Amino acid sequence: MDSERRVTRCDCRLQARGRALLTSARIPKRYEHCELSNFEFDGPHRLLANARMAACRFVEEYPVDNTGLLLIGDIGVGKTHLAVGIIKELIRSKGISCLFYDYRELLKEIQNSYNSSVQATELSILRPVFDTEILLIDELGAANSSEWVTDAVSFIINTRYNSQKPVIITSNFEDLPAAPSIGANEPVDMFRVKMGARKLTLGDRIGDRMRSRLHEMCRIVNMKGEDFRQTIRSASFR
Repeated sequence: MDSERRVTRCDCRLQARGRALLTSARIPKRYEHCELSNFEFDGPHRLLANARMAACRFVEEYPVDNTGLLLIGDIGVGKTHLAVGIIKELIRSKGISCLFYDYRELLKEIQNSYNSSVQATELSILRPVFDTEILLIDELGAANSSEWVTDAVSFIINTRYNSQKPVIITSNFEDLPAAPSIGANEPVDMFRVKMGARKLTLGDRIGDRMRSRLHEMCRIVNMKGEDFRQTIRSASFR
């Protein structure tokens, strides 16, 4: 009887902790419905089965294996849905602290902290980013690249790398190096033509050094499939 009460008390505590962690995880309302259980990976989305398998494996093996995930794919294939499903499952089943941040929003908050009229400091914004057990950065590379952006990303990624704290990252940019610099004997106009026909890559957006660091920290999961949002819009007109 006492053991039953202890089990019930432990379950209640885990559930209460889970509710508190979900509240503090900053999951946007738009993604509150996202679960691993309702991620579609059959029919027209069967190419996403391996990505869902990788997500489930991450949940099952964490924290014994704390290698992060870098989810790469076109807009609308379900990267954010899968990433949110992972952190919600970790929170509920294992009581793991997780934090969701849109890449552009994070950079904007850091920049705003330099404004004297804003009460928040850079450290107060970054402290939860450094401290949370799992950090989810959505749409890495979505902001225009600059020296300041590169430095900010480097600071965040390197701090978590040194603390051995995993990241789950989504990006719409192909996992390829940055464009080469112009050759000494190459005409500038020809170089511009070549680069104009080339899609931007993750290396272009965050720099090859940080891309390499993410390769040390994460398993790369390439997600290919139909745009879920386009499929829903098409179905609504039938």
